[in-house]
Amino acid sequence: MPLSELVRVAGIRWCIEECFQAAKGQVGLDHCQVRRWTAWHRHITLAVLALAFLAALAADAIPARTAQPNRAARSTDPIDLTVPEIRPLLSVLLSPPSTSPRRLLHWSNWRRHHQATVRRSHYQRRLADPATG
Repeated sequence: MPLSELVRVAGIRWCIEECFQAAKGQVGLDHCQVRRWTAWHRHITLAVLALAFLAALAADAIPARTAQPNRAARSTDPIDLTVPEIRPLLSVLLSPPSTSPRRLLHWSNWRRHHQATVRRSHYQRRLADPATG
């Protein structure tokens, strides 16, 4: 087997591992204690379906932008909505909120702006110090 094929397979494995980690953390893929295969299959199917739904919402929420390779390092826009950001927003819409939706949206915007600031500072520091980049 050629080395390029092994590298390709290793790269695909990394994407799959990240998807499983997201499913465990966001939709409870690992929160089942079942005794029968049918119950396990139903739980896994619903968890993966929920993750696919959240991922589709996150992908749909990304605004159309021009292709700029260094946009993240220079932009003051908040980061794009992610699955961990969409899940609490969606839960407020589906259940009685303990906090107001306005406050939750304010928190989400603040957090995404803060994450964008941190990312921009990180990129600027890495670009300024060639020893770490």
